Amino acid sequence: MLKSIPFEVSLANKQSIILPSEYIAQFITNKHKRIKVKASFKDKKLEFYAALKYEKSGLFRIYFSKAKQAEMDIFPNDYFTLQVFEDNSKYGVELSEEFEAVLISDYEAFTIFESLTPGKQRSIIYAISRYKSSQTKIDKSLIFTTNLKRGITDPKQWLKQN
Repeated sequence: MLKSIPFEVSLANKQSIILPSEYIAQFITNKHKRIKVKASFKDKKLEFYAALKYEKSGLFRIYFSKAKQAEMDIFPNDYFTLQVFEDNSKYGVELSEEFEAVLISDYEAFTIFESLTPGKQRSIIYAISRYKSSQTKIDKSLIFTTNLKRGITDPKQWLKQN
């Protein structure tokens, strides 16, 4: 498994980080578009998945949301530590136990879900995982699978109960 050594970064703008090429060269060479990231600042740690975004200037950056910044108490002038790893997850993001259980119990919905593009799969996984309560995740997963089987293709409608 590819992994970098820990390295120091700061925010490049309000919601992104430029990754120094010397630490991610092996990921670029091996054509990895998604990575797993471990961030640490003072006594706080955070793990998340990210897409390596190439820019015309030759730089690579990752998205680092305001929510992640707030969770770690990071401000624009702060330096913090990152370490990047090869993303070995099936969907490029962690699948919640609740959503996975609902998909396992509904083969038809699972088959349709598997036929979606990887980006749409990640979008729905993120949408369901943002809920804190386990019961809410189950409820939203059930609504999603029902809507998927009904043929609803608009992602904005996937989590709405009809």
